[in-house]
This record gives sequence, structure tokens and C-alpha cells, in this order.
Amino acid sequence: MYDLIIIGGGPAGYRAAELAARGNLKTLLFEDRSLGGVCLNEGCIPSKALLYSAKLYDYAKGGAASYGVTCENAAFDYTAAVRRKDRVVSMLVGGIESSLKKSGVEILREKAVIQGRGENGFSVNSRHATNLLICSGSEPMMPPIAGIETAMTNREILALTEVPASLAVIGGGVVGLEMASLFNSAGSNVVVYEMLDKIAGSFDREISKMLQEDCERKGIVFKLNAQVQNISELGTEKVLVSVGRKPRTEGLGLESIGVHTERGAIVTDEFMKTSQPGVYAAGDVNGKFMLAHTAYREAEVAINNMCGKKDMMDYSAIPSVIYTNPETAGIGETLESAAAKGIAASETKLPMQYSGRYLAENDGANGICKLVFSNNRLIGAHMLGNPCSEVISTLAAVMHARMGIDQIKKIVFPHPTVAEIVKEAVYHA
Repeated sequence: MYDLIIIGGGPAGYRAAELAARGNLKTLLFEDRSLGGVCLNEGCIPSKALLYSAKLYDYAKGGAASYGVTCENAAFDYTAAVRRKDRVVSMLVGGIESSLKKSGVEILREKAVIQGRGENGFSVNSRHATNLLICSGSEPMMPPIAGIETAMTNREILALTEVPASLAVIGGGVVGLEMASLFNSAGSNVVVYEMLDKIAGSFDREISKMLQEDCERKGIVFKLNAQVQNISELGTEKVLVSVGRKPRTEGLGLESIGVHTERGAIVTDEFMKTSQPGVYAAGDVNGKFMLAHTAYREAEVAINNMCGKKDMMDYSAIPSVIYTNPETAGIGETLESAAAKGIAASETKLPMQYSGRYLAENDGANGICKLVFSNNRLIGAHMLGNPCSEVISTLAAVMHARMGIDQIKKIVFPHPTVAEIVKEAVYHA
């Protein structure tokens, strides 16, 4: 008999398992694939390892010349980059497994199916527990396009060991843009098809346009307002489908315990509780914010409440990043989304060149920082420029603390750092 059974060993699952074990809960974790889930094995980490190799190559083949550094006959050994990516993934997966075992978590490598609820609590593969946490993650959405079975998803494209001569990307969201950036740098002719009138989904419209223009200067072709009907008509060596993900709930046995779902996602409240007492869900499976860092926090909220420590999930300050070169990051409301919600808001924006560190390290780059305020409080922040993926963390802390303009002005930023752009923008508000 266990105190907790967790289904899924991705970011939510392994984070929850370690916290639960530290809290003296006897914990069993089911994972039928690889620990670390999609993020570590087929998404966040392997893509970033390859994107960093591509960024170095961009500099080596000419991007570093304005800094006084030249590299003759620069070449991109993609196979070597993949080997390095695999080493990084293997090291991190091994670290997670070691940490879980050290914490006392029992791990079963098999598909979990919920069999019901009885006197011995919840039954999963004939094991029983008082509490159940579902962290089964998500899977790629595959639109009804002729020949879709020949296309790649994030899993297959990150397993490639050679660079295709040409690549069509269906979907101009985060994954599509990152893979377009990677393979464009590596030498592919890349075309991105997006059915909306802009790339980057819900990201700030002006920043999305600036990012598109930057990608176009590097040779990526964009076809907006485009709906692909047949894969064979694209005429490229490889095709990537990246139009979104859906919660992975089929075959879990949710019906055996009556857990409520909507459009395939498990419905959770701010405590990560489902419709059934003792059943929690965290990560992509609830369909709210399909991001690894959101999953970590949801897992913490679930375990804290399970252990009697009241904790609530706050979705108002969840940052998002696209790791293209240059990076773009955003959090909270844009001026456009605030207006759509009837929120009276104002916006201040500055070129990233207002940061001395940015100017020193990003020669010729066209970056921007935009802050959105309402009632003297920061409700959104959006940036384009390296390394905004690091700067956005500061803005997440500011938003989570509900800080006003006067409070933000009192923050002392180390000089010179790119993050100083935040204080500059606040003084221009």
C-alpha cells in the first residue's frame, strides 16, 4: 500500500515524486517510456542543445566578424552535434533516476492503467494508494492532412542524424520556429506554413513581426494564412508537423474513477485537485499551460496540498520563450490581449540598445523590450533579443510579487547586464 501513486515521469511527475518522498509519503512512480518525459527526451533539452550548436555555427561562419573574430572554413558537423545532444540527455535522465531512487521513490517501467477505487484506495496495475497524481503529459496533434503519416513530429526530427536539404514546417509556433531556426542555420532550405496571420501564436504582434523579419533575412520563407491540404504538394525532403499538442489521457482508465475531462484534458482547480477526492493532475495533461516550468510548479502545488500545506496555482505570471536566434520571451498580457479582456492598460517600449551590455554583445541586432502596465502594476512583459530567456525570470518574479512601478524602480540591477533594460523601461513608463 502506497501513500501516493504517480502516473508519468515527466517534469510534473518526477518533481512531484521527489517532493512527496521528501515529505515522507511512500511513493510509486509509473513511467512506460523514459524518465524526464517529452521535455527532456524529445523536446526542451535536446532542442536547446542543438540550437546552441547552431548559434555557435552562425557566429563561426560570419556572425562573429564584427567582433573581430573570423573563422576560415567553418563547418557544421551535425552528427557530432547530435552525439553531444544525446550525451546531455543521457546525463540528465540518469541524474533524475539517481535522485528519485536516493529519495526513496519506487519506479515501475510499465504503462499504468487505473483499475478503480476500493477499500484499499486507488488501484493502478494492481498496486494501491491513498492518493493518485496523474502526470501523463501530452502528445502531438496530427491534423487531417493527406499524407500526414509521412511527416515528422518533434520526436522524429530531433532523432535525425543528417541535415535535410529542404524542410517544410507546418505550424509557426514555438516548436516550429525553433526547428526552422535550427535547420536553417544547419543548411536546410526552410519554409514555414502558418494558418494564422502571424507567427509565434499569442506572442506580442509587433515582436512576432520583428522575429519573422529577422528569420527572413536568414533565408527562412514564411507562408501565412496558409492551410496545407496535402503533404506531397510541399515538395520538400522532410516535413515537420508542429501545430500543437493534446493531453495524453486515452487508455489511462479515468472512467473507472469518474475523473471529469473537457476536450480530452483533465479538469483541475487552483489546488490541482480533480473532480474526485484524492485525485490530482499536473502538467500537460490538464491542458492549461503546456510548459515544463508550469508543470514543475503544478506538481509542487499538488504535493503541498496533499501534505496538508495549502498552496495555490497562479497562472498569471507564467513566462514563455522561443529559443530562436535571437530569442524572444513573453509573460502576462500584451496590450492587444489586455484590450480584448477590457483591461485598461498602457505600454512602454525601448530598443534593447538602451542596455549597454546588450549593445556590447549583440552587434547590429534589432531587439526590443515592452512592458504593459495597468493601475500602476506590471501585467505583461515582452522581449526580443539575446538573452531574454534569462531576463524574463526577473519579470516573472516582479509580476508574481504584484509589484508597482515605484517598487520596481527600487530594484538594484548589476551593471552591466541586459536585465537593466527593465529598469530603463520602467523609468520611461
